[in-house]
Amino acid sequence: MTDTAPDDTTLTDAGFDTGVGGPVLILACGALAHEILALIRLNGWDHVSLRCLPAILHNHPERIAPAVEQAVTEARDDHDRIFVAYADCGTGGQLQATCDRLGVEMIAGPHCYAFFEGLDSFAARDEMTAFYLTDFLARQFDAFVWQPLGLDRHPELRDMYFGNYEKVVYLAQTEDAALTERARTCAERLGLAFERRSTGYGDLATRLERVAER
Repeated sequence: MTDTAPDDTTLTDAGFDTGVGGPVLILACGALAHEILALIRLNGWDHVSLRCLPAILHNHPERIAPAVEQAVTEARDDHDRIFVAYADCGTGGQLQATCDRLGVEMIAGPHCYAFFEGLDSFAARDEMTAFYLTDFLARQFDAFVWQPLGLDRHPELRDMYFGNYEKVVYLAQTEDAALTERARTCAERLGLAFERRSTGYGDLATRLERVAER
């Protein structure tokens, strides 16, 4: 079983699988691969396997629940327990309904921004004019934001998409000065103020600790 994630382009387009093995399978978004693998290494969870679906599914949230259902169905016979490391992620409750029907647990909350910052803290801020980045999204800004919105071809559309936003909030999982500057550049490209918050792994870590209990 490998404990090293592939490059971000592979995580975006193809996903990742550590290999069959281990009674517990975490089925996650490719955008969380680095963080989950770090937690597996840090805690010595040699009984936990990880499979990541392509992160680009986030640009088509209607595809997330069907993809998760297919992956859970494929993996059931190889693992005693499966945990879905997705929040709602724009599925409008469809993913929760799918997980309930399949009898598997998933992460609470609207999206990864919330569980990285902490669900209570995120809800208390109630930031309607903030655009969020994580470590992964700061690295993959072009693939997830700039190109899909056509801003690489029509930068004049920026105000139409982001005119109601006031700032980019970078929720940082790691202490990486170069990545912080990259996130700051993303804010500048969008014409927005920049704020960095150091979150670490937030509620993701505490939730997976419970999942990994033997």
